[in-house]
Amino acid sequence: MTQFDLTDEQREIQELARRFTADRITPFAAEWDEKHVFPRDTIREAAELGFAAIYVSEESGGIALGRLEAALIMEAMAYGCPSTSAFISIHNMASWMIDRFGDADVKARYLPDLVTMARMASYCLTEPGSGSDAAALKTRAVRDGDHYVVSGSKQFISGGGENEVYVTMVRTGEEGPKGISCLVIDKDTPGVSFGANERKLGWHSQPTRQVTFDNVRVPVANRLGAEGEGFRIAMMGLDGGRLNIGACSLGGAQRCLDEAVAYVKDRRQFGKAIAEFQNTQFTLADMATELEAARALLYLAAAKVTGGAPDKTRFAAMAKRLATDTGSSVVDRALQLHGGYGYLMDYPIERFWRDLRVHSILEGTNQVMRMIVGRELLKA
Repeated sequence: MTQFDLTDEQREIQELARRFTADRITPFAAEWDEKHVFPRDTIREAAELGFAAIYVSEESGGIALGRLEAALIMEAMAYGCPSTSAFISIHNMASWMIDRFGDADVKARYLPDLVTMARMASYCLTEPGSGSDAAALKTRAVRDGDHYVVSGSKQFISGGGENEVYVTMVRTGEEGPKGISCLVIDKDTPGVSFGANERKLGWHSQPTRQVTFDNVRVPVANRLGAEGEGFRIAMMGLDGGRLNIGACSLGGAQRCLDEAVAYVKDRRQFGKAIAEFQNTQFTLADMATELEAARALLYLAAAKVTGGAPDKTRFAAMAKRLATDTGSSVVDRALQLHGGYGYLMDYPIERFWRDLRVHSILEGTNQVMRMIVGRELLKA
């Protein structure tokens, strides 16, 4: 069994995240959602546990864990609030990119504050005209001495307008993926501006805005990797991001399964608890089975990404697709089991139903995940 089980250290990490969630996230998540509160102080408390730099190296101040440990943390926090957990995931992805691909100077200037979340980071790839076709991005950076002059805009940026650091994909060369580079851009740089906060179906505990660059001068020293490596860097970041967003779906779905089990034991119809109806039991059995299957694939994919396996990108795509689709399906059935009460904000189910819906879109749509898997299979 040991090869299919968590280690003692991983269980300790999981329990730490669960305790933090129970104390600092779950009791407040409904209010954050209803009032659109960005819980900056709570997020910084998570950073005190190392959760802002989960796979940043120890040399840079991180806790240098693997992608499975990160998934366990994200899953645990999403049990209380998928929106807040996902925000922390995105910050982790941006911080890791700086640590993994930045030179000593960039790391020294940014990572100390990112590790503590004194400053927070966004990941900027998507544009108004390029979502799934990320390699078609238009934001351009023209070299001018020891600076790049950046013009363009990024869409659907989590933390937009609130975060201080933006890890941004820009076009420095030819069309297509080989002409893309990666720059770290500060919020207070002249020419950086933000659109209105998007009015979203879910994810109300984090701001989402368009980010616009109008002749923004960014030092060449803020580039991650070499010119033309930006698309590769962005995709490597997404391997981990896809695992984390899948883990957020697992955590949210597990919460709703647990809520449904408790509800059907208490709710009575036709003279008995609805838990006694075979239809209810079959529905719960399917929810639990599908959730465990998705979890097993996600944990396997996380191990592959940590180990740098040749098929890590395919497994990350498969796990993201299955976990996010399964998560939404489980939450939908949990809402159905609650009947009309599941539709009310007095119960947590509708919030999770709204929050998890976007997971099938971001970090690459689930249709793109299928494209990735299909292409990899056909290469064999």
